[in-house]
Amino acid sequence: MNDQDIGRQVLDVAVEDDDSGATTIRGYLCALARAVWDEGEGFSGKRPFGNSGWQWDMYRALVKANFIAGTFDEYGGLDEADTEKGDELIAAALRVLAAPQEAS
Repeated sequence: MNDQDIGRQVLDVAVEDDDSGATTIRGYLCALARAVWDEGEGFSGKRPFGNSGWQWDMYRALVKANFIAGTFDEYGGLDEADTEKGDELIAAALRVLAAPQEAS
């Protein structure tokens, strides 16, 4: 599977219980870009949607979808995750978003 295929699959991974209101990683990344645009200089990379730890929302989704290794605590919170691999997968997803769309 090539980088674009993986990136497309990552974009479609379901996201739950995040502060962006998105239902997929694609939607989350778009909401994040929108927040950067709307807030301009006031954008908080530490708390883009009001809470810190926002990258862990993406890692949680990737662990649940079996894209990266990770463990959950007894309350269902993400305890550990392969963040290095998660970052690589999000980067692949961003490359797909940035690529020109093919004509259908």
